[in-house]
Amino acid sequence: MDRLKAMTVFQKVADLGSFSAAGRELGMPLATVSRQVTELEKHLGSPLLTRTTRAVALTESGEAYLKSVRRILDDVDAAERQAAGEFHAPRGELVLTAPICFGQLHVLPVVRDFLAQYPEINVRLALSDRNLHMIDEHIDMAVRAGALPDSSLHATRIGEVRQVIVAAPKMLAAHGTPKTPDDLCRMPLIHFGFASAQALWDFRIDGKREERLFTPRLTVTTADAALWAAREGIGAVRVLSYQSAGSVSQGDLRVLLEDYEAETRPVHLLHANRAGLPLKTRIFLDFAREKLRERIKQI
Repeated sequence: MDRLKAMTVFQKVADLGSFSAAGRELGMPLATVSRQVTELEKHLGSPLLTRTTRAVALTESGEAYLKSVRRILDDVDAAERQAAGEFHAPRGELVLTAPICFGQLHVLPVVRDFLAQYPEINVRLALSDRNLHMIDEHIDMAVRAGALPDSSLHATRIGEVRQVIVAAPKMLAAHGTPKTPDDLCRMPLIHFGFASAQALWDFRIDGKREERLFTPRLTVTTADAALWAAREGIGAVRVLSYQSAGSVSQGDLRVLLEDYEAETRPVHLLHANRAGLPLKTRIFLDFAREKLRERIKQI
């Protein structure tokens, strides 16, 4: 049995939660994937996975073994890259992802400067307001705004952004300027996010977090569309501060209820353990970290 190969297969099955998905990812027949894991379990004398018709889950010993497998495979990968010279000359392809608006406004300028300084590195930047799965999509680094789920990935904090409510001056002239969150019930509102017909917005009132449920006049699926509608005077909308910064600075929108704003949302660069990062990724992390921090401070 090729133990490194079996470890690789086991890790892929554990990450994807499926033998068939792991087979497709690795280009292996399902039977081969199953055999690799079974032989590894026999070698260890302990079951690593529980199998049902619907799902695959790690056993207690499988969870502990997976941590060691990740470390071993990362070390092997690092050794191979070092032998190939990647750690000595930054080159290759770097795959990044970021939210659409933040990526366009702030990540792309940093990437432009990075490409100019490192001509042997190419960048693929996936802009999406959906959090792409970094392992499945082979992503090296992600920009994430908001609380992070527990994972084996590491997070480098680069700042925080506000959640703001904005509206056009002409809309406020017609409906008045709200003084408290409850005043929003008497105003037309815009919400982006299609999961519900109602908008649940949180506020800080007397030092405590409180929620208010609103029925918006308009619901759309993107921040760009919501901001366009707000500029047209259709209603007030809650967005992240960087999304509305341009319209606010130009006077097209005004920020409302600043004294009641909810907690800020942290912004992180999400990546693998720094010790196992290839040079191209470590260099980008060091390059982008301070530049993005400075840009966020100005929002």
